[in-house]
Parts: sequence; C-alpha cells; structure tokens
Amino acid sequence: MVLPLAMGWRHLLFENWRVDSDRLAALLPESLAVDEYDGSGWLSVIPFMNVNVRPKGVPRRLGLPLPELNIRTYVTYDGNPAVYFFSLDAQGILSVLGARLFHRLPYYYARISLEPDGDRVRFRSRRLHPGDRPAHYRATYWPTGEPFSSSDDPLAAFLTERYRFYTEASDGTVRYTDIDHDSWTLYPAAATVETDTLSRANGFARPDDEPIRYYSPGVDVVASPSARASDDGDV
Repeated sequence: MVLPLAMGWRHLLFENWRVDSDRLAALLPESLAVDEYDGSGWLSVIPFMNVNVRPKGVPRRLGLPLPELNIRTYVTYDGNPAVYFFSLDAQGILSVLGARLFHRLPYYYARISLEPDGDRVRFRSRRLHPGDRPAHYRATYWPTGEPFSSSDDPLAAFLTERYRFYTEASDGTVRYTDIDHDSWTLYPAAATVETDTLSRANGFARPDDEPIRYYSPGVDVVASPSARASDDGDV
C-alpha cells in the first residue's frame, strides 16, 4: 500500500494567464471540464522547491529536497474543482519515476536549481528526459507589496486554493489525489523571465499578455495516495 506523502512547498511563483476555454479543453481528457473564472480558463506556470519529501510519519530530517517546475490548468470532474497538470519537471530521477508510477503524473526529469538571494529567487530548469521535447525555463522572481491571505482575494483563491488534482491513467480512467495544507500567504510578485519554452513543449505558445503573478514563501503539505474516481465523485 502506498503511504501519504508529506513535504513542504517553498519559494513559489504563480504565473497566471487567462486562456480561451476551448483551447484548453482540446488538451484535456474528455471526462474533465475547464473550470472558469470570469468567463475564461486559466493557465499557470509554477516554479518552486519541494523540501523534506517523505512518507507521512517519517521524520523531516530524512526527507529529500526536490526542485520542481509545473504547468497546469483548472478543471472540474463531476463538479469537484481541481488541478490538471500538463507537465511537471523535477530533478530527482527516483522521484520522477515514483510519481509517474504511483500518481500517474506526467513528470519529466530535468536539471533544476533554485537559489534564494535576499528577497529574490533565481530559478533554472532544463528538461533532460529521454525522448521528450526539450523545455527550458530561466527566471528571477521576488515578492512586492504587502502579504495577503489567498482566501481574501477571489481570483487568488480560485488559482491557489486547490485541494485535489486529477490525472488520467493509461486505461483511460480518471484518478485523483487529495492535497491538505493551510491557506496560502501570498504577495504580489514581479519576475524577469529570460527563457520559457515550457508551454511550447506542451503544445501551445506562452501567452503574450503579462501574467498575474503571486509569490508565496510556502506551505506544508500532505498528499494522499492516488485513488480511482467514480462517476459520482467517490472512490
């Protein structure tokens, strides 16, 4: 039996774009619907650091660091709001294989560095997964303005207060993993993005308009084992 995973998510940048819902729907499994805010779908790119990744109950000091970069959208299945990942790049080979096997997630091996420097974070990612399209991302990002609770801003809540993700197994069934964490503390954010071919590697261009950005110092997280979803949303 696969145990729940405990970890911390640190130094996150949320880059968020409004995207036409039909464009997103064409890239989703048929059983998932685009979750809209203000009449459109949304696409997010999120670089961050996983820390202390371990089975729940194992001491933090035995956990592993795992820098990560993902690109995602927002969906519903049988009315349940969730996240759908187009891709997740991570540095640990064993972690990538484990996430693919146990959570059916589209993880890809990449060489990644995340370096805090004062109030700024330098993030570099280069996908090295055998046989897959290259994807590079280089950015420096930092918080601006005053902190706020994600629950106090409707758009921020829509984009960040997500406690489930859906995946599609090789047999076409929908599976889900539940995520448990406290509400986010967010800051308005700025970023200098030098390179981003992540969207292109997933079959669409990086949107031209300026994204809405948030920074978070992070939350502690517990992720449930993957389970099969039925038509009524129960296991």
